[in-house]
Amino acid sequence: MNILITGSPGVGKTTLIKRVLKELRCDASGFYTEEMREGGIRKGFKIITLDGKEGVLAHVGIKSPFRVSKYGVDVNEFERVGVSALEDAIRGGKVIVIDEIGKMELFSQRFKGAVKAALDAPSLVLATMGKISSPWFREIKGREDVCLLEVTFKNRVGMVAEITDLILSQGESDA
Repeated sequence: MNILITGSPGVGKTTLIKRVLKELRCDASGFYTEEMREGGIRKGFKIITLDGKEGVLAHVGIKSPFRVSKYGVDVNEFERVGVSALEDAIRGGKVIVIDEIGKMELFSQRFKGAVKAALDAPSLVLATMGKISSPWFREIKGREDVCLLEVTFKNRVGMVAEITDLILSQGESDA
């Protein structure tokens, strides 16, 4: 089973995944993203693996041909930290965490391949996905083995229990 969580920016997708993992107390591997702020202003995003490695995904100060809004994306750093963690998670047979499948991450062809490999793996995938419309996103969201859930400000508190119950009912918590 693969659970993809979508929602507007800032609604709490990453927080939701962290809470589900804490509730399940399962063996998981992968990565999540976190904002980098300076003086209360968002300056970029970093990648943090579940085993503690970190790297900068995007930053206003990065000069790169890969850009999303005002942020330059460091594809090499993302692949070194985030994609490597994802590939290790696929081989490790643990719950696979991908936070997030978004515009910045999709500059990496290696990441796209790893996402498909993760979804095809026997392990549970717990991922967040931006609200983006493209053929690649529609293909991922439309898979028969994907449960797509939208988190909103109204439903986000109850989503932890909903997702946890869904995983436990599938017998996947031992993954």
